[in-house]
Amino acid sequence: MTIIDGKATAATIKAEIKAEVEAMVARGERRPHLAAVLVGHDGGSETYVKNKVLACEACGFQSTLLRYESDITEQQLLDVVAQLNADATVDGFIVQLPLPSHIDEQKVTEAIDPRKDVDGFHPVNVGRLAIGLPCYISATPKGILTLLQRYNIETRGKKVVILGRSNIVGKPMAQLMMQKQYGDATVTVLHSHSQKLQEECRQADILIAAIGRPAFVTADMVKPGAVVIDVGITRVPDASRKSGFRLQGDVDYEAVAPLCSAITPVPGGVGPMTICMLMQNTLQAARQR
Repeated sequence: MTIIDGKATAATIKAEIKAEVEAMVARGERRPHLAAVLVGHDGGSETYVKNKVLACEACGFQSTLLRYESDITEQQLLDVVAQLNADATVDGFIVQLPLPSHIDEQKVTEAIDPRKDVDGFHPVNVGRLAIGLPCYISATPKGILTLLQRYNIETRGKKVVILGRSNIVGKPMAQLMMQKQYGDATVTVLHSHSQKLQEECRQADILIAAIGRPAFVTADMVKPGAVVIDVGITRVPDASRKSGFRLQGDVDYEAVAPLCSAITPVPGGVGPMTICMLMQNTLQAARQR
């Protein structure tokens, strides 16, 4: 059984990115520049944006963090997006979600210039992905695909089952895995209203769990020899830990891992790859400037 190490893989890729950035600078080009917009003081968002800034440093990027209080108006935020769209020194930027309830997240997402949408959430990038055109691929699905490639896990012709149909993971993951130039696999997407869910999971050569339900995938849902990719990460109470909680994926790791040919741990699997792929998308934006 192989443990797919996302932390080590991400570190390798960031070193590769940094080497390319230093070569760009040596040619007289400027460093890639990623900007992040953070509204309010959500703890998860604060941590995520901090990690993005650290990743920029590791990759040799310039980074800018724009912070606003949660009472910023929707129009004020849209004006910030317009300024970043027009700023020729910014290669890509992200508006960290979630946003306060009085702001329409979709309206803000659609206001971002698709050429700077390194999160890959703009409908133009989503549509281009759907028909196989060059685009920014959202970071988590791209990270999963990269892990499969780097660990030489064959996807062509395989049965891939995806648990979850979110716009951020499930749907783009299905698009990637079914397209000839990426996964070239046979894909089934399961969700809360799917029938015979356990039976469908047991047929998977590659099972990707992205539903946000801790330890949902149990041993009786996994075919011996399958590859299991765990996207979920939830804090669950654990009195034995000093923090009072531990991080749990969507997969019951202890029970499932012995059955697998390969599996991602939580933490240290898919998570580190997500920010790493954002760096790759920003490098792609810099190349296209």
